[in-house]
Amino acid sequence: MLTPDWDDLRYFLALIDAGTLSGAARATGVEHTTVARRIDALEAALGMLLFDRFPKGWSLTAMGSALVPHARKMADDMHGLMRVASGSASLSGVVRISAPPALAAYVLAPRLKDMLRRLPGIEVDLRGEVRTTDLMRRESDIALRFHRPTAPGLAVRQLTSVEYGLYASAQYLAEHSSQQWEFLGYDELLRDAPQQLWLDKIRGERRYCLRSNDLGALFQAAVAGCGLAVLPHSFFDFQRNDLVAVDAEVCPVKRKLWLIMHEDVRRSAPVRAVADEIVALFLPADV
Repeated sequence: MLTPDWDDLRYFLALIDAGTLSGAARATGVEHTTVARRIDALEAALGMLLFDRFPKGWSLTAMGSALVPHARKMADDMHGLMRVASGSASLSGVVRISAPPALAAYVLAPRLKDMLRRLPGIEVDLRGEVRTTDLMRRESDIALRFHRPTAPGLAVRQLTSVEYGLYASAQYLAEHSSQQWEFLGYDELLRDAPQQLWLDKIRGERRYCLRSNDLGALFQAAVAGCGLAVLPHSFFDFQRNDLVAVDAEVCPVKRKLWLIMHEDVRRSAPVRAVADEIVALFLPADV
């Protein structure tokens, strides 16, 4: 038995996670033939058959299944090594930030100019994502989320508390009575968000004319006069876009916004510097 190549184990896990050669190829950015060749090399090094090759796909053998938890542990250890190693870096390199799309586009991106000037050696990779990024596997270095994680090994800090209100264009409200209001809401992916549950309650039998999983899309639809949307007070420039708060309906929802990092990544000088800048963005003006 030979010592397997770490890269071969990486392709092994990619194939398991994706379920198909083509899916693993897309996930790793290579051709499917490269994935197959890497699996062949791993099997040769270990002296065992890990997959049965069938015309309709590959299936793990019993020996392959037994290898999976050990390969997962090796992957976690490797990611941990990379996180610790990054802690000795200077203020340079790429720092990946994951945030909800509207937060990334309307709150972070317009306010990063000074930070980017202060940290000229750092390139920020700002990702607008609905999904929960995997900090353990370094899909992102910093995550901003409305749900506090419970997984061990994560450093968590509350940034702010976000309050919501019902908004519509002034023209829409002038042209429609409250009985004629139509609403702009989240789709099925976000139907359990607290502000969406509140909107479901107050709309009664009135119609949803548009649903989306993108808060920015709901904001733009409200600006265009399509209907009423529940929006965070602090995300958008309502006055410039002729949106007004509907005082008749006061939204009680307050959501905590969290900054999350892996404990190991927090020791990285570039990541720590960017995290400090983000925290400063949410401090009160007189602090």
